[in-house]
Amino acid sequence: MSERLQKMMANFGVASRRASEKMITAGRVRVNGKKVTELGVKVNGEDAVEVDGHLLTQSDSKVYFILYKPRGVISAVKDDKNRKVVTDYFTDVSQRIYPVGRLDYDTSGLVLMTNDGQLANKLMHPKYHVNKTYVAKVKGIPENKELEQLRHGVQLDKKHKSSPAKAKVLSIDKKKETAIVSLTIHEGRYHQVKKMLEGVGHPVQKLKRETYGFLNLDGLTSGDFRELTNQEIAALKKMVEKS
Repeated sequence: MSERLQKMMANFGVASRRASEKMITAGRVRVNGKKVTELGVKVNGEDAVEVDGHLLTQSDSKVYFILYKPRGVISAVKDDKNRKVVTDYFTDVSQRIYPVGRLDYDTSGLVLMTNDGQLANKLMHPKYHVNKTYVAKVKGIPENKELEQLRHGVQLDKKHKSSPAKAKVLSIDKKKETAIVSLTIHEGRYHQVKKMLEGVGHPVQKLKRETYGFLNLDGLTSGDFRELTNQEIAALKKMVEKS
């Protein structure tokens, strides 16, 4: 299947389509050894495309996945204790992918996986305010005043206070004295959700990340993953560009 040269370059993460067009017209791109300076050229998987002398290969192409990380899996590409890591689920993916941010060993849920370093760095930066929703089983039943504390910010340590969060109780179990709480934050400090809930007197017994921005786990079970659609990839990039 053929596609426009600038689209192929964008899919490989060389640059945006518009920036790729400028690279083409500047004479920086060769197709099958011939310099291309006009837009509209189409290429397919059999064509050799060079940008500034670098031959684009499959390992250069940018890929994006959602993984439903089980509990007991490390959010890393390797582990010195030989524990299971998130990349163990992607043995058939040729690109060297890695998790965007981290999810605690004992926390399950949505992890975004990619080899797009530029996008990953933006998504992890607190200034872009990417919301992440967690569902926690906590000890005790939070009262309204404690939920308000979460909504206004909780002191995490001597230096840091959490930003305002969205917090609500989803269900309660009076017999077991536990509750299910939903918490939406945009930061990603170490053990933040656990510290916030413990800070209002409700230690976490079980934790799951259900959403990352507009992405969710619909249709996935623990250990499953899927590739993002082109629309989702574009929306992720637009989300950090607008912030």
